[in-house]
Amino acid sequence: MTLKEFYDTIGSDYNSALLRMGNSERILDKFVRKFPADKTAEQLFEAYESEDYETAFRMAHTLKGLCSNLGLDKLQKLSSELTEALRGGVADNAPELLEKVREEHGAVISALEQLS
Repeated sequence: MTLKEFYDTIGSDYNSALLRMGNSERILDKFVRKFPADKTAEQLFEAYESEDYETAFRMAHTLKGLCSNLGLDKLQKLSSELTEALRGGVADNAPELLEKVREEHGAVISALEQLS
């Protein structure tokens, strides 16, 4: 799978992601391949499950920014919604949003594993 095919597979805008990296596919490829090693999502899930909602909020916010920088549009949108659901407490829809973030994060990781 090419990098463009990866972005198509996850429903994100390849050209927009490329633009964020100065139109350098080499740089975009380098940074997007590092995404699976990032522990932000894991820390988010652990913090939420241990009811440390302040840390969960920070990790959701960090994930949102990371996804924005890499052009992972769907995961960015979901983590943004989760960030707001955790701002100042835990909104009723937070558990559902957390599951959506978990599912989409897994889908992105699976797609990245197919990059050639």
